[in-house]
Amino acid sequence: MITGELKNKIDGLWDVFAAGGLVNPLEVIEQITYLMFIRDLDDVDNKRAKESAMLGLPYKSIFADEVKIGDRTIEGRQLKWSVFRDLPAGRMYTIMQEWVFPFIKDLHGDKNSAYSKYMDDAIFKLPTPLLLSKVVDSLDEIYSIMSQAQSSDVRGDVYEYLLNKIAQAGRNGQFRTPRHIIRMMVELVDPKADDVICDPACGTSGFLVAAAEYLKEKRKDEIFFNKEKKDHYMNSMFNGFDMDRTMLRIGAMNMMTHGIENPFIEYRDSLSEQNTDKDKYSLILANPPFKGSLDADAVSNDLLKVCKTKKTELLFLALFLRMLKIGGRCACIVPDGVLFGASNAHKSIRKKIVEENRLEAVISMPSGVFKPYAGVSTAVLVFTKTNHGGTDNVWFYDMTADGYSLDDKRTPISENDIPDIIERFKHLDKEIERKRTEKSFMVPKKEIEENNYDLSINKYKEIEYVPVEYPPTSEIMANIRELEKEISKEMDELERMLNS
Repeated sequence: MITGELKNKIDGLWDVFAAGGLVNPLEVIEQITYLMFIRDLDDVDNKRAKESAMLGLPYKSIFADEVKIGDRTIEGRQLKWSVFRDLPAGRMYTIMQEWVFPFIKDLHGDKNSAYSKYMDDAIFKLPTPLLLSKVVDSLDEIYSIMSQAQSSDVRGDVYEYLLNKIAQAGRNGQFRTPRHIIRMMVELVDPKADDVICDPACGTSGFLVAAAEYLKEKRKDEIFFNKEKKDHYMNSMFNGFDMDRTMLRIGAMNMMTHGIENPFIEYRDSLSEQNTDKDKYSLILANPPFKGSLDADAVSNDLLKVCKTKKTELLFLALFLRMLKIGGRCACIVPDGVLFGASNAHKSIRKKIVEENRLEAVISMPSGVFKPYAGVSTAVLVFTKTNHGGTDNVWFYDMTADGYSLDDKRTPISENDIPDIIERFKHLDKEIERKRTEKSFMVPKKEIEENNYDLSINKYKEIEYVPVEYPPTSEIMANIRELEKEISKEMDELERMLNS
């Protein structure tokens, strides 16, 4: 978490953009992302030059010599943030617009720049030199405070704080999954050092970032002291797809600010024939869009064979099953309708998960979890792909609190079921004897089958009714008569006052 001076500086940067006429949160974050790329390119180049000098190795800076941009040849050094930031605002604006942005795009094939591929269709939208000058100064102040911070993940925290400013849903039901819900899901599936992780609707890459942080905490020695595993962590462990290029750039930057050098973040329509991934991933973490419906002609045929529908939330479940390896695990968020929907498509995908694979948990979440973005009721499904069954008992949990108020303000509160959910999930053998009146309990597969594979917790939860004793009717009537007399007396008194 970031607090104090750093938070104020970021809020100040946001105000600078607003005063300059840029108020769309996605556009603001996108422009900040570009400028952070450009600043980081200078920092990384300087760092590698120093490391090479210390090791006595040759190193050629990407800013060395002359650089050809369009028809012009210029001195590469002029493209460094540390150089152009000290120029007059008008000159800096011209350099940024005419030289730096084209230079970044032309770095596409340069092995020294992991950032370049995310800048391919970047558009510089800052309208005036004065705004650029103020933004550059603000970013330098933010970087200066970050460099003094004790937290090793201050860069990631800063970027998360920026992302929190995306305060409205996008198209197709896009909205950010709260960080603590993501973390809960990651802890439930407990990623391993050799996992290949994917989010086919990655947005800002929140799930991939949380998985990376978890691995850094729990398996640091195993990954970072093993060359092969570290290489896997940096280059091939994390995979994300999205159809929104702005989100992709922001997601890629989010990964890199959390120390993943080369995440595979790609523009892809996950549900279409464009996505051929099959039996590829050992872990999928996702909150796919679930307000949209698609043109059936655009959907991959093998998904329609499993689940003939236009509903994205059902198609994504079929997709997860296809993309996972045998033994691969999935934790995903679904709207409540998936759990009890009566259509053939709803029933068929639930049956496939329960009968042909191993459904482990259904965690019902309160409707306020996604406020202020949406008030939809959702659940977390946790399952393993087996292709030959394995569901014996399904664990249900009725989450009623997540540590925050369930209104639009989402202020922190003491009630929080998440630690209990994680602890109980790790010891499911102790849940067998729990009663249906408690927050969590087991339901045998046979009972689920008999209920048309209904997975809503209310189908199985038992409510304990406490008998209430009321006074006899004659006593209630006598009380009502007494109240009537009191009212009549007060009305007479009021009438006298008005007539006097």
